[in-house]
Amino acid sequence: MESPRRDRKDSDMPSDSVHPTRRHLLTGATAGVAATALNTGLLTGPANAAPAGKGRSDGRSRTLVTAGFLWGPPSNFNMFGEQTWPTQVNSMQLVYETLFTFDIRDGTLRPQLAKSFKANYPATLTVRLRPEAHWRDGRPVTAHDVVYTVELAQRYPEVQFSDVWLYISGVTAADRHTVVFHLNQAQLNPGMIKAHLAQIPIVPRHLWERLERRYAHLSEYYTQDPLGSGPYRVQVADESQLVMVRDDKYWGRCFRGRLPAPQYIVHPVFDGNDAGNTAFERGEVDVMQQYLPEIWKLRERGLPVGTWLDSAPYHLPGAMPMMIFNTGRPGLSDPRVRRAIAFVVDYARIARDAVSNYSDPAQSSLLLPMGPEASYFDAANVAGNGWRTDPAEAVRILEEELHATKGADGVYCLPDGTRLGGWKMQAPTGWTDWQTAIEIVAENARAIGIEIIPTYPSEAETATTLYVADFDIAVWHITATTPSTPWQRFRDVLDMRGVPEPGLPASYNYGRFSHPDTAVLLDKAAVANGTELLSTLTTLDTLFMEHAPMVPLMYRPLEFFEFNQTVWTGFPTAANPTAPPSFQGAGVDWLYQIRPRRR
Repeated sequence: MESPRRDRKDSDMPSDSVHPTRRHLLTGATAGVAATALNTGLLTGPANAAPAGKGRSDGRSRTLVTAGFLWGPPSNFNMFGEQTWPTQVNSMQLVYETLFTFDIRDGTLRPQLAKSFKANYPATLTVRLRPEAHWRDGRPVTAHDVVYTVELAQRYPEVQFSDVWLYISGVTAADRHTVVFHLNQAQLNPGMIKAHLAQIPIVPRHLWERLERRYAHLSEYYTQDPLGSGPYRVQVADESQLVMVRDDKYWGRCFRGRLPAPQYIVHPVFDGNDAGNTAFERGEVDVMQQYLPEIWKLRERGLPVGTWLDSAPYHLPGAMPMMIFNTGRPGLSDPRVRRAIAFVVDYARIARDAVSNYSDPAQSSLLLPMGPEASYFDAANVAGNGWRTDPAEAVRILEEELHATKGADGVYCLPDGTRLGGWKMQAPTGWTDWQTAIEIVAENARAIGIEIIPTYPSEAETATTLYVADFDIAVWHITATTPSTPWQRFRDVLDMRGVPEPGLPASYNYGRFSHPDTAVLLDKAAVANGTELLSTLTTLDTLFMEHAPMVPLMYRPLEFFEFNQTVWTGFPTAANPTAPPSFQGAGVDWLYQIRPRRR
């Protein structure tokens, strides 16, 4: 991927795409934004700074401060280039919007740019757009924008949602407000089609057609003022913070009946969880998506903090971070070695020490044993074919099945001389929950004679090496709850179709696991229902447990959702379920429900 170009002035682009320099943004920011930044303590002073005797400043009561999404200075908001919050796929819909949003509470799709869809399986799926929707420059959002966005992913396979073309054969505009998706008869998958309806950010054709002609690669375009249909625009982006300002002409006011409550959304750039957590504790951050251990202790101290649930696990489970094995590495290529490592891990300790009991101890299934997937979870299959914390069984596999023996350093070696050690296990620096999990795994493995070395590269380096299979063992996100799970999670762990050879970036199956039965089973599950679906998923789960290409380490919320009501109140909880406890998808709804706390 080429570096973004930052030297061209796009004078013939719409006014919203002019590219101010970082210095221009700082010096040209409006007085109101500068005052807001000052009052939130992001440039100078404490979070609630205000003139003496006047209580909280008005600027702070109009500003929502968030954290957990930026771990370095934001630079380019080209959604086809650098993946910068909030303009990447599956981020909060502040700038770009999808046709529908996904509600993690019940697995439903909610109308957004579109108002309805009608499925005519196995041939087509028809989507009707809201005629009132428009881009921030005032031009209408039409079916031609949707067709153009989806076809971009066909012309540029590097686009993150290009796999939609595995499941459709074409997309057409029946009229200005009607889009028809033509389904791929050779690979029918209604769940994946619905997932893409809620995941593909729609972009304006009138801007990107010009950019396509100008740049050889979409990633070359540089902008700090992306043109979207959402309720906010980027105002300031520098080394210390991102400031977004509300578009008071946002079209969504028509169907929501109001604008989002905050006039400004500010995201400071923290250097790790600890700094962000400290700011949250002080009331300098209002709502965040990052790991905060033992949040109940803050409540016991009388701080006005909260989560979706008042007791363990505190958050709504929706994700399954995994230990991913590079199946091309000597030793790790053997499923018996991978299963031995799986048996040695202390999952209860990870739940307790790494994620503060925000998770039950992880089981060996690819199915979440709670929520919408619970009906597919086969406890007897897990007990009979899976793993559990059992170091003695790990030793038995190594010595009886693999005939491994310990060397002078206490590390097992296979009969062919392959040493079961020296493997680096990586997670991004600053991600303290995952780092603790890695340390527990390494300690557990070392106790029986397997050497795993914890490493903590940057988030960018972790992702890059993972995607191209230049790693030994890693902890990373694997498909969270979406309209297409559990099918997509099985695909992302087991399927080699569409996955390039090591050295080229993959968007799933990072360990490059391959099995001849996977494709047939996945294709069957994609269109199955009832008992046939349950049986097929059980067979896939058995294949997963027998080969252990990945190992679930914890059940994590789709996104951590912690709020401090020092400044804002009205955040959703299980007792006040006005919106999903998330940022992406339908999580944007709570922006319309919160309100400044009265003093």
